[in-house]
Amino acid sequence: MKLSTIQRVAKAALLPALLAASGLAQANPVQIVHKYMAAWNAHNYNQAALSLDYDVEYFDASVGTSQFGIMTARDNVIKFFMQALPDLKWKMEGKPIVQGDNIAFRWVFTGTNTGIPFECEKPTGKAIELHGVSMINTKGGRIVYQGDFYDAKTLRDQLGLAPTCPAPAAAPAAQ
Repeated sequence: MKLSTIQRVAKAALLPALLAASGLAQANPVQIVHKYMAAWNAHNYNQAALSLDYDVEYFDASVGTSQFGIMTARDNVIKFFMQALPDLKWKMEGKPIVQGDNIAFRWVFTGTNTGIPFECEKPTGKAIELHGVSMINTKGGRIVYQGDFYDAKTLRDQLGLAPTCPAPAAAPAAQ
């Protein structure tokens, strides 16, 4: 069966709309990152994790080692920051650099440590304003690699964290 020109044009116009409606269309890296950051700013760690590939590699400067897998990245980085800084905001600064499935952008991250402590026994109650850069690789509409680079010492200084936590006081000896 030979398609007429009108049928071919109609199919060409309909196919992208159908793919988009079905969720099968590939989002570009900018769309993926904006959706991801919106979930962070809504303080929804499960929604943020949905932007990650199942086998994602997530490197965060304050953690110091890569986290592998969606659940590990969610719990050890995303959820941790959301619980430590309940008022966090993550904002892209300037125009991102996009090449193929990759995106790099500068950002500012703000919040106050009134949730779980970063270290030691209690939250510091101090506010942070941290500037950094993220490098993200996407594939199939999901983040397969995220590297967040910033000065972890600045984070520690703004939080008022000591170089090491003080040792807990020893319990009095039993008599």
